[in-house]
Parts: sequence; structure tokens; C-alpha cells
Amino acid sequence: MRYMLLIVMMLVFLGQVPAQRNLTTDSPKAEKIFKEALQKYRLREHKKALRKVNQALQEDADFIEAYVLKGQIFEERQRYRQAIRMYKRVIQMDVSFYPRILHNTGELEYQTGRYKEARKHFVRYREREDTGPIKDAQAERYIERCDFALQQKAHPVEFDPKNLGRKVNSPRHDYWPSISADGQTLVFTRLVPRKDLDQMEQRLQQMNQKQRQIARSMMSKEQEDFFIARRSDSGWEKATNLGKPINTDKNEGAQSLSADGKTMFFSACNQPGGKGGCDIYISRLKQGQWSKPKNLGAPVNTEGWESQPSISPDGQTLYFASNRKGGKGKKDIWLSHKKGPEQWGKPVNLGESINTPENEMAPFIHMDNQTLYFASEGWMGMGGLDLFKATRRSDQKWSHPENLGYPINTHNDEFGLVVGAAGTKAYFASDRNQKDDRDLYTFTLHREARPTPSSYMRGKVYDAKTHQPLKAKFELVSLDSARVVMESYSDAQSGEFLVCIPTNNNYLLNVSKDQYLFYSDHFTLKGVHEIGEPYEKDVPLKPIEPGRTFVLRNVFFETDSFRLQPHSRVELNKLYRFLRQNPSVRIEVSGHTDSVGTQAYNRELSHKRARSVYDYLIEKGIAPRRLEYEGYGESQPIAPNATPEGRARNRRTQIRILEAQNRGGSP
Repeated sequence: MRYMLLIVMMLVFLGQVPAQRNLTTDSPKAEKIFKEALQKYRLREHKKALRKVNQALQEDADFIEAYVLKGQIFEERQRYRQAIRMYKRVIQMDVSFYPRILHNTGELEYQTGRYKEARKHFVRYREREDTGPIKDAQAERYIERCDFALQQKAHPVEFDPKNLGRKVNSPRHDYWPSISADGQTLVFTRLVPRKDLDQMEQRLQQMNQKQRQIARSMMSKEQEDFFIARRSDSGWEKATNLGKPINTDKNEGAQSLSADGKTMFFSACNQPGGKGGCDIYISRLKQGQWSKPKNLGAPVNTEGWESQPSISPDGQTLYFASNRKGGKGKKDIWLSHKKGPEQWGKPVNLGESINTPENEMAPFIHMDNQTLYFASEGWMGMGGLDLFKATRRSDQKWSHPENLGYPINTHNDEFGLVVGAAGTKAYFASDRNQKDDRDLYTFTLHREARPTPSSYMRGKVYDAKTHQPLKAKFELVSLDSARVVMESYSDAQSGEFLVCIPTNNNYLLNVSKDQYLFYSDHFTLKGVHEIGEPYEKDVPLKPIEPGRTFVLRNVFFETDSFRLQPHSRVELNKLYRFLRQNPSVRIEVSGHTDSVGTQAYNRELSHKRARSVYDYLIEKGIAPRRLEYEGYGESQPIAPNATPEGRARNRRTQIRILEAQNRGGSP
């Protein structure tokens, strides 16, 4: 719509359609020069066209079409202030000449943050009777957006960004931050000089002059590479190039770091063997070296554009932006669930809860595994891409997106935000300092925009007998809903793990591996909104052997009762599955108490509690011959009974292996 008048004018003066109207000049010389300006504009020679149109205006200062063309040239060269000034001149001279120019001017004012002026022009446009049947909806949409932006500016949120400093940032563009859950590893994208310029120049010399001119105009002298910085007690260390095999002489960017900082998903374009223009790749850190990137392939990547990945903290769900078929708009946000090693399921569109007919992109799923930050043109904002927050209810059901507010969002494009695990610090890129190129910044996120705070547990898993590291599965389960919140694995070489733990819930943690007893723990974080020190814990897994014992830390009874609490079902079901997977195993369920009360009472209570677990397993289908139970009361303490913490440890349900047949193979 914006360019309709100009296109018609060009066709008229090039003799391709009969003239519909006379020009607004009586000067033949001005008309001749203006036609020459149109020819230059058609050839995209903007500088020459601008000189010609200025000459035409010198011949006739009231030449309306010349002002329109001049404004158009300014707009296409992103000189928006000059374009607005030209369009306002046309409005002052004769708004009925082209009533749509009211809307065009308002759009430019809205895009440059001049919300009051934009609103006035949209109102004038709406009130005219010569602006077409769809003008009301168009104008009302922009008037609503102007009102929203003015309201946001009148009530700014807390925002005080701090530059990450010269050890991280460079004199070049630095952007797309990603950070590990412990906040110690930062990976970002930097624009660097191309390394193959000499080779490119040699190729150019083999072309003819015209080909060389076209190729030079299309050739970029810069490329995107990944850089990494690590935090020490004194702050960020100097960022270094991530190097080969991830970085190449082509563009790599828009990366997402896994919670433990050892896996990276990223975008790369025009790569050999790629499925589309831009695809998503994966690389893993093994023994200090990043692996050769692997294309995720179908069904994640298509012939379209897939980019800007964000991996969930449990590594099981990949969010990304794509313009693939079947979306809701131009670019949408999608997700894919992991099906197995190196396998990803068919991507699911996040639906109308998130996606609009416009662009949605740059997703970031927080460490709480439920809060999504993303950039959108379609939701109510300040202009361009704004940053939003939404909370997951299901794959396609999310809470209504909340604008992060002004001045986090402005009339410029904002995208590429990530938030640390604790939910208070955010990282983003900005060119707000006019003296520098785009830099990385951090700021304290205002409370309304924060996710559920998350802590983490890290350590090593190893064989309790040999002390060899093990690859084991981690499950973090909500005791309230019995839903698996996080799934992860320890590293096969080092046994190291990092599991994110959101607050405001009670959790069961299970660590399991074939041919080993499972390990259980629990975290009571209900109502906790502040994160202290993370959990540091090594997990020794015991091979399945007669005499081995382990504690069921998530089996709970009502006070002074043998009645199982509903929360216990999660752990007991885990025990049931363990027995099903190991049919040769016989166990004893033993009950234990603290020293409060008489010995006789405690022994009877512990006996009944052990019987309750026994009965639960029988009802689930475990054969009675595989089970025994006994109550030991206070006779086998594992901690002093002098403290509340010690007494809590002594009140336990314990499993002892009575019989186990080795199924062969190394553990």
C-alpha cells in the first residue's frame, strides 16, 4: 500500500499505462528532471535519484510528487526523520493529493518512537472519508498500539543495564548470549573479519568487470563466529574464539547452551549438506574438545529456515524459530521432543497462544522449564520486535504473553534475551552506546518479568565399589503432581551431572542405571522464592548384590501412623519398576524410627510401616515370595537422635537385597 502511488507514477512516466492525472507542477523543466529521477530510482540508484529530485524541487518548490519521491528514497535508506519531514510537507501542501500518506507518516513515526505524533496522524486518517474501506481497522490497530506505548512510557519498569566489559565485548559486534545454569560459562556470537578474503579476491579477478562489481556488492567482509568466556572469582575472563570444528569460514550464530554447558545447539546457513538456507546443528564438549557439528536433520530441519534454537534444561525439548509450512504467521516458534539418542520428534507449533500472523522468534526457555521468553511483532508492543514472557501449560497452551515493558522494549527491535537460573539477572545485546558496536549487557530483571527461580544440583555419579564414573539417568519428579519435571544424564566419561531444580515445589530425585540400585533424594522447596547456594552432591551407585541397602527417602507416613501419604506413590512406583526390571531380586523392606517414645511402641510402628510398603508392592503385582518385611524400631540409627535433623534421618524406610542373580556383562 505504501508504495502504490509511487509505482503507478513510475509506470505512467515510463509510458507503460495511460496517464491517470497531471503532475502538480507547471514547470516543464521540473517535470523532465523528475522523470529522470524516477528512472534512477527504478534502477535503485538512490544517490543519483536524490540529486535529480532536489534539482526538480529547485525548479518548483511546490512539486508534491517530488516530495513524495524524496521521502520514499529517504525511507528506503532508513533515514526516517528526513522521510517524515518530506511526508509532513506533502500533508501540509495538500493531504487530499494522497490521503494514504497520513497512514504512512504515522507508521514511520510509530516505528521511530514518536507515538503522540503518530496517533494524531492515524486519527486524521481514520476520520477521512476518502481513504478506503479497510482504513478503520488499520488505523484503530495503530491507535491502540500508540496508546499502549504511551502508557508503557508513562510507567517505566526498573532497568539499569551494565556492560559486561572489555574482557567479553570487543570493538566489533557481540550478540546472542547463552549461559550455563551455574552462570560460569558464557557463549556468544561475534562478527569477525572473514579469513578467506584473499581467496575471494582471487575468484573475483577471474570474473569480468560487471560480474566482479555485482559479486563485490553482495560479498560480506565479515562472518559470525562463537566466542566463550568463563567466570572466575574476579569476574569474566577474556573471551576466546571457540575454534574448530564449530567455527568455520561461514556464519555460525544464534546458539543455545545446555544447562551443564557441555552441549550446544546453534544455527548455520548455507552449509554443505544442509537441508535449507539455515539449519540447526549440535555439538558436544568431550574431554575439553567440541565435537564436529552434526545437522539435526529431518524432521527438525526442512527446506525452509530453521534458526535460533533453545534447549530445555532437561535436554528433552528443543524450541526454535522457523518459517516452515503449517505455521500461524511469517516466522513462528516451534518445539520438538527428544525421542532417543540423536532422534527428535516431529516439531509442534506453539499455537496461537504464542504465534501470530506476524514474526515470532528468538525463543529462550528458562531453567525452570516452564517460562518462555521470545520476541514478537504481532503482540501489543512498542514497535518492531518486543520481548515477551509466557508460562507453559502444555505444548500448545501458554499463558497470555506479557510485554516486558519500557525501557527494556523500545521502538527498536529487541531480541536475544536470556535469563540466569536464579531468575534475577538477564543478558542481552544492545547498541545503545553510539560510540561502540553492539555489546553484551546484563541487568536485574524486574519482579513481574521473572521466572520461577531455579537452583541446581551438581556432582559426580560413580560405582560405589570401583569408583569408576557412570552414565546414569536423573529424574526430578514433582511430589505434588507426580509429573517428571526434568530428565537428564550424567556424563559417560566423567560421571559429572547438573540437574536444574525450580523452586516452589516439592521434588523427588531418582538416579538410576541398569544393574545398580537406584538412589533417591528429595528437595522441599515449596514456597521458596530465593535461591541460596546450589546443591553439591556426589552419588555413589551400588551394584545389585546381596546385602546391599538403600533408603527410600521419599516414602512418607502420617504422624504416628503407618498410613502412607499420597506423595509416597512416586517413590514406591519407582521401587515397583525396579523389581519388575530385576526379576531375580528378593528384598527386605525394613522400617526404622527415632528414639522418641518407648522401644516397644517404636518397634510396632516400624513393623506396621514396613508392612504398608509390602502390601503396596503386593497390590501392584509383585510376588509375595520376593518380599519380606521387618520393623527395627530405634535399634539401628544412622545418625544421632540428639538433633531434629538426626531424628529425621533415622525415621526411614530401607531396602535390603536378600537375593540377586548377576545377569552378566560389565556394570
